[in-house]
Order: sequence, then C-alpha cells, then structure tokens
Amino acid sequence: MDLFPYEPREYQEDFVSAASATLKDQGHIVIESGTGTGKTVCALTAALQVALAHGKKVAYLTRTNSQQRQVLLELRRINTKKQVFGMGVQGRQSTCPLFARDPDLKQGNAEELSRLCGERKKRSLAGKEGGCRFYDAVLATDFDQILDHCRKELPTVEEFSQYCDSLGLCPYELGKELLANATVVTAPYAYFFAPFVRDAFVERLNVSLAELIIVVDEAHNLPDYARESRTIQLSRVALDLVLKELDEYGDPEVVDGASVRDVVDRIGALLDEAVKEYVIDEDGLIPPDFLQAGLMEAFTITSRQMAIACKAMMTHGEIVRESKKEQGRLPRSYIFSLGAFLSFWLKMDEEYYVKLVVGGENPRFEGFCLDPSVACSFLMESAGSLHMSGTLAPLYEYRDSIGMGEDCVLRSFPSPFPAENRRVLYSTEVTTKYDDMAQDDTIVPRMEDLVVASCNALDRNTVVFFPSYVLMDRFLSDGMLARIRKKVHVEERGMPQAELMSTVQSFKKATLFGQVLFAVMGGRVSEGIDFPDRELQVAILAGIPFPKPTAKQRALLHYYEMKFGKGWEYTVKVPASRKMLQSIGRLIRTEKDVGAALILDKRAKQFSDRMELVAAESIPNDLLAFFKERGV
Repeated sequence: MDLFPYEPREYQEDFVSAASATLKDQGHIVIESGTGTGKTVCALTAALQVALAHGKKVAYLTRTNSQQRQVLLELRRINTKKQVFGMGVQGRQSTCPLFARDPDLKQGNAEELSRLCGERKKRSLAGKEGGCRFYDAVLATDFDQILDHCRKELPTVEEFSQYCDSLGLCPYELGKELLANATVVTAPYAYFFAPFVRDAFVERLNVSLAELIIVVDEAHNLPDYARESRTIQLSRVALDLVLKELDEYGDPEVVDGASVRDVVDRIGALLDEAVKEYVIDEDGLIPPDFLQAGLMEAFTITSRQMAIACKAMMTHGEIVRESKKEQGRLPRSYIFSLGAFLSFWLKMDEEYYVKLVVGGENPRFEGFCLDPSVACSFLMESAGSLHMSGTLAPLYEYRDSIGMGEDCVLRSFPSPFPAENRRVLYSTEVTTKYDDMAQDDTIVPRMEDLVVASCNALDRNTVVFFPSYVLMDRFLSDGMLARIRKKVHVEERGMPQAELMSTVQSFKKATLFGQVLFAVMGGRVSEGIDFPDRELQVAILAGIPFPKPTAKQRALLHYYEMKFGKGWEYTVKVPASRKMLQSIGRLIRTEKDVGAALILDKRAKQFSDRMELVAAESIPNDLLAFFKERGV
C-alpha cells in the first residue's frame, strides 16, 4: 500500500492485495466491488505496484470520459507518494482540432480519419497545399517543454486539448508522441477491441502486449461491447448509399455481364424476400447460405467467383477512398464496405456467428457475434488483467463469457456504506410478464396507479426506470404526466448527450416537493450518472428488464446453453439483474445517502440471491415508513 494516497477504508487493503498478487503472477482477476470501495484508486494502486516493480505499463480502459477523468485525478493523488506519468487518450473525432471544425469530417470512423490525417500530414511534410496547420505547429514545437508540462500537471484529456488549442497545436498528434513516456494510459474500450487500433496503440506505448497490464473498468459492459464490436450488418440505407456512390464514381463490372449496381439490386430483392419470409416481430434467422446462394444463382457464378467479385468491389472502393482523400474529403467508400461485408459473410465462422435479417424502417442483414471471447482473446497475451464493476455477480458468468479460464481469480468486496440506508421493496400485485399482460389488460393501469401514488406521496426526487422505451411510451400516452403533481423530466429515445445532461441537471435541482425523471434501465441515466444526497432518493422500477425473446436472443440463449449449460441464467437472468442493480445503485453514492427502491413486478423474488428484497404490503405507505424510520 506504499502508493495508496488515502487512509485505507474497510476492504481497500484486501482489494489492492488480491489484485497485486494476481497481477504479479501475470494472472487475471475479476472483482465486484460495491459503491464506496474506491475501485478506481484501488485498481490503479494495485496495477502500478506491479508495473513499477517489473518494468511494465498500465492500460486502464473505460467506457466514458468521466471515468477517464477520475483515473487521472486519482493518479494525481498517487503522485504525492511517487511521481508517475500518466495520460488519457481519445480518438481523433474528439481531439483533432481540424476535424472538430468540420462536421462532415467529424463523422468519420477511426480508419477513415487516420487515412485523411495521414494524407494531410504528408502534404505538410512535403510543404504542399492542403496540409494541416495544427500539425505544422507540432513539428515546430519544443516537445520537451510539452512533456515537462504534462508530467507536472497530469492533465485530463479535456485539459490537455485546451492547453494545446491555446498554443495552436494538435492534441491528438502530441498525445501520440507522449505515449511512449507514460507508465499509465487511460483509453476507451475501442483502443483495444478493434485489432488494427490496438496494434498501433501498443506500438506507440513502446511495449509489447506481454508487457502491458490491462484494467477494464465498468466490466459488466464488456461482453455486450465485445459482441457488438465483431457484429457486421448491411442495411437498406447502406445499399442506397452504394448506388449514390456509383452515380459519382462509375459502376464497374465485377462478374461477367454484371456490375456493382446489379449486385446491389439483387441484394435489395433478397433483403425484401428475407424480411417477408423470416422476420417474426422484429427479426428472424435466415438459412446460412441464403444470401450467397441467391447471388450465385442470380449471376450463375461459383463461390470462388463470388469471392473474386467481392475483391473487385473492394479494389474499386479503394480507388474511391484514395480519390476522396486527395480531395481532402472523408475517405469513405460504401462500395468498399459492401465488398468487405460480403467477403466476411462468405467465410463467417458459423460456430461463433448467427445470420439474421432484421425488419423495421431500415431492414438489414446482420452477422451477429454470439461469443464475446472472440474479441477478448488478446487479454490472455497481456501481462495480466483486472476486470471490475459494482455489478458483476455472478462472477463466473463474466469469466466464462469473455473466455478467461478456470484459473481466473474471482473476488467480491461489499460496499462500506450502511446497508440499512437502502431498502428494496417489490410489489406482489403486478408483473410485466408478456403473457400475463396480454391476458389481463388491467395490469398496466394498476402499475400506472402505483407510480402516480408513489410520486405524489413522496416529496423526494424520484426516477421511474422502465424496462424499455415501449413501456415508457405507453405510460406517457396514457396521460401519466398530467396525473403526477410535480415536474416530470423524460429521457427520450436517441436524445443528444448535451440535451440529456441538461435534462438531468434540471432534475437534480431538488425542489421542496421533489421532481420526477422517466428513464430506461440499461440507458445512460441508469449507469453513468451520480445522484448524491437529495438529488435522488427513490427509484421505481416499472418491471423487470428481461430481454425481448427475439431470434437474436433465442440464438444467444441456445449458444450459451450448448457451451455452458446455463443459457437462461447467462443470457436472461444475469443481464436483467445487472440492469436492475445498476439502476438501484444510483440511490446510494455516499455514506450519508438514504434511498428506497420499488420494483413493480412480482417476479423480483427470483433475484433474492442478488439483492435483499422486502415484499411491499402497502404502496406508497411502505416507502413513507422507510424514510420516517431513517429520520430523513
């Protein structure tokens, strides 16, 4: 604990000791640590103790900018004990001053922006027009002066960007140059779960993967993130964009007598056919050879000729990308993306993937990755890894899902906050089970009555968490806002981040009678935002967020049943319990917070192994009684 910058609280020494011992042996450890245990500083201390003793570096991976900021704030405290240089990194989209000034360019992905940036830097180095003035300034700056500033200040990403902007410098390029000097780097997940980005990033750190200790924060997000990072899709909108690109750059022949436009037209027809034939509700499984068989039959070609056609599309798309890059435009080619999609689709490993068609306004073919361990396998090549979250139970499910192996260490540390300051009640009168709701049309009105009664009876800030936007919309369309006698804020679907934060800030300003916020479990309000003290005292969960039984979900359940023999637990119960606990966890953020949760679903009893539950006898009187009991 030589590096630990605070007076240790209960469990913190155990946390650091367990993590350090595992990482010292280049092992892997999964830790569930409750609110108030100081996960960030404990993980950072443990990883640094090992890294400094054995000549390694630490990569601390996060989902949000606020988590990155917290890592650097804690590193500043550690620097009062021992000087350690660390920095945060983010992609070009958020740090490049040139792209920030051009909305069109800012929409590019990492590979596209890298290509465009490379072209501009090449022009700058050659003294040609079309270079980058911010990069020009980087070439002329005193690097040692920048490094000294960063060693002294340990700026956050935002602070470093502001510092560079004041000097007319590019924070992204300077940040890359600084990486080799850093012992700790905090970065978004994307820096490691996109292989080509990871390789470049590790090279910039001037270490091998085997010399890097990896910390994964908010690890409960990782399995879904890893699956999505390897999932591919081809939508109707994407096909339309290919056609638009063909109008501008020409329509080459890719197989005898057939052009890219012919291929696009046939794919569109097959997509319509698949939607009509296989979509039930919102998606459907398609035969593994449906798309390629349809294309080969239409153009009388073999699978080998199909692969050649894909390569031809990618070659033409590469020409388009180069042309756009030379024009200073975003080097994106939808023709290239089409060829890449079809190429991957043809050789997709059906052990780990399932092929789907998804309906809706923008129907699509989707190759869904069932197994997150496909994207997480690189972790086993590292110098050890630490995965942590406040909601990871059961830990063996997380370990199994990302493929860590039986020798992975599993540890849990409870929150040091008084357990009696939180109570979780559940109603035995209602449920959001689909079959029950279909047979009894009084269930939703009764749930609405309980929400209205609770919100009106309690003069406290209350968040009503819904399992889906669909149910929230039902409540709103039934006139809930008019029945609740206080200000109601709503987390809307697709709400821009700035607008959401403005809504949350308005809600946090507690009035004498409290306010209400409608949000969704698993959404941004339920995970990334703190509500200390009176900013939030009541959480009402309007049902249990069991995943919808789509074709994708059924395929996932079947896969986990075949692999682990625990399909329902791993793919239904565990995700639902984590979303519930994340939402309920918003209530208690400090040792003085007092809060109550109410789950409006009798099935909540199934989760008594995950949380301490009390059956409600009288709602909202039981909620009022709890706060009276706690004297707040």
